[in-house]
Amino acid sequence: MADSGRPGVIRRFFTWLFSPSARWSVFALLLVGLIIGFVATAGTQVAMAVTGSNEFCGTACHSHTQFIYPEYKASVHGKNRTGVQAGCSDCHVPHTYPAKLIYKAQAGIRDAIAEARGTISTQAKFDARRWELANHVWDEMKADNSANCRTCHTPEAMDAAKQNEDAVKQHKKFSSGKATCIECHTGVAHQEPVEPEEPKAPVKTSSLQ
Repeated sequence: MADSGRPGVIRRFFTWLFSPSARWSVFALLLVGLIIGFVATAGTQVAMAVTGSNEFCGTACHSHTQFIYPEYKASVHGKNRTGVQAGCSDCHVPHTYPAKLIYKAQAGIRDAIAEARGTISTQAKFDARRWELANHVWDEMKADNSANCRTCHTPEAMDAAKQNEDAVKQHKKFSSGKATCIECHTGVAHQEPVEPEEPKAPVKTSSLQ
């Protein structure tokens, strides 16, 4: 018969967890904890850097290699006069923690499933969903007031004398918070999608015909 006075497994585990160690000094335990924490932090940073590179984003998925990455490389963000690039993660991934970790986990799972299913495995499939996919990204950018765009582009650093009249007018709205970047700059890194036409209502014909 089991000893009714014996502590449960969970209680014994926590008692052991918080009891002083007879074998290791407090300093040794702290040192081991610091080493584990350092390795975990460094490993996370390395993983974030690798999975956030243009090479990984552009070549890890077949569909990205074939349809998406070439568009980016030919855009002003991928190739320009000064050679300064805005990478995939600069635009698509939050720059602050923990939002960055959460987004990468969610997007990674979503993209892996889509790639396995072949959701956009051909140019025709990609083109059919381009408008939907683009609007999903635009909605995300509008929701955070184009936060990623603003990490590089600030109204204070803009030279209005080098902008045309319409750009100056729109950037004043941007500066006052009445407009956000993505409302005007939707085709910066990828081909501008064509908005699908509304389906026409069927023409009713007389039952006598």
